Amino acid sequence: MKKYFVIGNPIDHSLSPKLHNYWLKENNINAKYEKKKIEEQDLQSIISKVKERKINGINVTVPFKKVVIPYLDKLSPEAEQTQSVNTIIFTNDTLVGHNTDIPGFTKAIKDLNFNIEGKKIFILGAGGVVPSIIFALNKMNVSEITISNRTKQRADDLKSQFKIINIIDWGNIPKFDIVINATSVGLNNEVINLNFSDVGGNKLFYDVIYNPSETNFLKEGKKLGNRSENGKLMFVYQASEAFKLWHGVEPKINSKILKLLEND
Repeated sequence: MKKYFVIGNPIDHSLSPKLHNYWLKENNINAKYEKKKIEEQDLQSIISKVKERKINGINVTVPFKKVVIPYLDKLSPEAEQTQSVNTIIFTNDTLVGHNTDIPGFTKAIKDLNFNIEGKKIFILGAGGVVPSIIFALNKMNVSEITISNRTKQRADDLKSQFKIINIIDWGNIPKFDIVINATSVGLNNEVINLNFSDVGGNKLFYDVIYNPSETNFLKEGKKLGNRSENGKLMFVYQASEAFKLWHGVEPKINSKILKLLEND
């Protein structure tokens, strides 16, 4: 039986095993998928198990999407450009890192029927999935991307990678059409300490977090008369891309899948 894992820290919130195991069963694939909480010093040993074929594939989540790169032989063009890996596969004796967050985010935004072209985007956070979101937004022809991170140095580091972005101090709120929470604040019901009361209506509040399904950030956006959406579709679409890479099968995405994830 083949083995697949998602690694990260924290990892309890991850619904990846629920989703992947459902698809494995549906497609009659003899494999199982589990989640594993690790520390950075565990990376080398878990990656070497992929080379030894004791593990057949790995998904990578926060905070290891960048630090895992030195352990790999090759990156896909998107993973190279974003310096972010969330899917690892061993093919032709080569450990390859892929980034399925980019198509995952792109498809999720397109599904919202929210015209993003020419819009001003405000992103909270500078790690994890943020490089992938910037890359995708740029391809979707937004007019402006502004980043704010509690540790400003991390945002400045991102600026050296993506010259197109603006950086502002944490606590300042620029004019925006879409605000994206790409921090982990909200995973445990925390509140983002920012005041959105003056931003007006008809905005989109988007949270990359999908479990819980409605964070305090999204509740606030809705209360202020804005549209709010969680990261569930992005999560499903990026998982679907990883599934395709590993198994050569495109899994079904339908209301049954979304219902399955709601039951947690």
